[in-house]
Amino acid sequence: MSENTSPSPEETSKKNRSERLATGLVRWRHVLFPVALICLGVGWWIGRELEFDRRIESLYAADDPVLQQYRESKTLFGGDEFVIVAFDEPDLLNKHGNLSGPARDRLDTLRDRFHDIPGINTNSTQDLSSASAARKIEIDLSAVPEFFRPLTEKILSEYELPQNILHDLMRGVLIGRNDETTAMVLRLQPETEAEIPRAETIARIRRVAEETGTEFEREMFIVGEPVQVLDMFRYVEDDGQILFTVSLALLAFVLLILLRSVRWVALPVLIVVVTIAWTQAILVLANAQLSMVSSMLNSLVTIIGVATVMHLAVHFRDRHLEDPETALRKTLAEKLPPIMWTCLTTAAGFAALLASHITPVRSFGMMMTLATVLVLVAVASTLPGGVLLDDPQEAAPQGISGRRLSRRLTAATDWTIRNRIAILVAFVAITTFCGFGFFHLKVETDFSKNFRDDSPIVRGLNFAETPERLGGAGTWEVNFPAPQTLSEDYMSRVEILTTQLREQFTNDDGTGEISKVLSVSDGLNKVPRIPSVTDDFDQKLSILKQVQPEFIPTLYNSEAGRMRIILRAPERQPAGAKLDLIRRVRDVSQVWVDEQLAEQYPNAKAKTTGLFVLLAFLIQSLLSDQVTSFLLAVMGIGLMMLLAFRDWRTALVAVAPNIFPIVFVIGLMGWMGLPINIATAMIASVSIGLTVDSSIHYISGFRTARASGLDRDAALRETHASVGRALVYANLALIAGFSVLTLSHFIPLVYFGILVSLAMLGGLAGNLLLLPVLLGWTDRELT
Repeated sequence: MSENTSPSPEETSKKNRSERLATGLVRWRHVLFPVALICLGVGWWIGRELEFDRRIESLYAADDPVLQQYRESKTLFGGDEFVIVAFDEPDLLNKHGNLSGPARDRLDTLRDRFHDIPGINTNSTQDLSSASAARKIEIDLSAVPEFFRPLTEKILSEYELPQNILHDLMRGVLIGRNDETTAMVLRLQPETEAEIPRAETIARIRRVAEETGTEFEREMFIVGEPVQVLDMFRYVEDDGQILFTVSLALLAFVLLILLRSVRWVALPVLIVVVTIAWTQAILVLANAQLSMVSSMLNSLVTIIGVATVMHLAVHFRDRHLEDPETALRKTLAEKLPPIMWTCLTTAAGFAALLASHITPVRSFGMMMTLATVLVLVAVASTLPGGVLLDDPQEAAPQGISGRRLSRRLTAATDWTIRNRIAILVAFVAITTFCGFGFFHLKVETDFSKNFRDDSPIVRGLNFAETPERLGGAGTWEVNFPAPQTLSEDYMSRVEILTTQLREQFTNDDGTGEISKVLSVSDGLNKVPRIPSVTDDFDQKLSILKQVQPEFIPTLYNSEAGRMRIILRAPERQPAGAKLDLIRRVRDVSQVWVDEQLAEQYPNAKAKTTGLFVLLAFLIQSLLSDQVTSFLLAVMGIGLMMLLAFRDWRTALVAVAPNIFPIVFVIGLMGWMGLPINIATAMIASVSIGLTVDSSIHYISGFRTARASGLDRDAALRETHASVGRALVYANLALIAGFSVLTLSHFIPLVYFGILVSLAMLGGLAGNLLLLPVLLGWTDRELT
């Protein structure tokens, strides 16, 4: 192949533009640097107002049927946002099987203390003491013989549901099967109506439970879906900030070891901080909110910022024999174009997330697109002034083993050139093997697996969900059409469904898939027979309403014509078991609707919903359009590569090493049995946006070396020794920084740290081994 060392007019024009831009940035550094610092301060001040969206509903598309049914149920029945306080009470029942006096006193004290907390619906609190309280019953006694009326009136004046009947009705809800565990169920007010934030309400509930438990020498456990959701967002927000700070400090330490320059440690940290401050300020001004998905913003900006500065640092060091200002100007002139294309290409990858139907995913895509572009602005405005600040002679980072690493990378290039076929076969084999791992992927639906085993929420679930206690803490429902006035015939039909659900899904010892089935028919059946009083269905219904005022309204909305059966199931179930259970309950209920209600309600549907269901389908919701987003990301990145290099073969070559780490990481997840969770649901779209910058820098370095007159193999050696060194330094520093994520309380963040590190290692292997092979085959005469 002949070599043409003369650059084309277009390349000459690009070079001149880069040199003029670099000269301008260096010349105006005394203005740009202080302005950037002032904007940092302003951005930090404004960014303090950035809010965190803690609504689990926001993680669903607005038209998602699962979300629509959940919202419909909240409208009909008030929402089942329950916090369950469970504990063992050895003296719960006396020898007659009734609630003991000391236990009643403790429950009354605990309830009164909880009712002092804003955000709790005090009218809906459930516990054994209040449930068994005597109530005056008013009922029409005209059907009772006059002789028996005085006695009947006396019985009804202080009617108390027999406690053995009450215990049977509330077993698995307010009393455990061991007759020693009891629970208090607190219904939370809607967040829009509460006086204080939901997080503060649950924090006070925990504080009261801890203080009262210490006073009564009882360990009290707090469970319930709202608590799990709150803990998830709390860990994501708090751990995200703490771990970002710690990882940035560790990252700075590693950079100090690698570069041996305080200045070149401070600069990437400054650029990351500046970018985040600016991004958050713009988000506040745009009335945007952070979500659980966008909690990775700081970490991903760190990857992009550090990798960008590392290329500049290594290239600047290679010019240490020149005066610092000249060296910096030449470094910027050469590296600004690939840095620009790196940021734009990464932004294009993240912009693909804008196609998602999930609002937080779209917001995350918008945030990362914005932040990636701002990295470029932050580098241009702060780096020249920071490098040449004070004594510029101290600016050149010396690094450790720079020459030794360059020699090893050069030797690696020779080995790569000699073994092109073997390397390509190895990558194809690894990719194929990992590709089959996709068929073994599973989705994590056990929401408690997001927390460490020693976390309060997991300890609470382990306590409450043992079969001898409550059996399950997950509350959900199946709802179906109902008449506006209940009749004995309709309730007999409801009892058929209630019986079917019990027979198919529950066991007497609490080990069934469902631990509790509760319907209006259960309450009616528990009303004892009082001659001439409860023989009539309407009178029985009236007594139940007066004895348990919250029972029927919780299960039946007469105006909307809808009834539901409340279900309790264990939260801690194997992945996939929840979804299968939900599906089978819906199928059984739908068959019942078709058989029992079709004539009166044609085309009626039985609907399963609740926070239990919402959490079970959460990952599927996040995954729903990730394939589309990933394909759009690949196309967007390929288009940017085509614009950058003006050669379709080079663009294809640049994309290949960035597909490899995604297949590698996700395939390994499948083979290792690691489930897809909240943090890993978007790992494909995120990873390709993080690894692409290395390919751009490598290809740019290779094309520059070829343009200087080097042949293909010599250009690969030169690129490996210079760009390859920056890639190794950047990946080592970032992997060390992200290792801190393994300390998070929130398991998905642990997975995220590990998988992003693996993706970066896979990207490093792809760019140092596969990319040179592909470039060697697609290289053509430069014109």
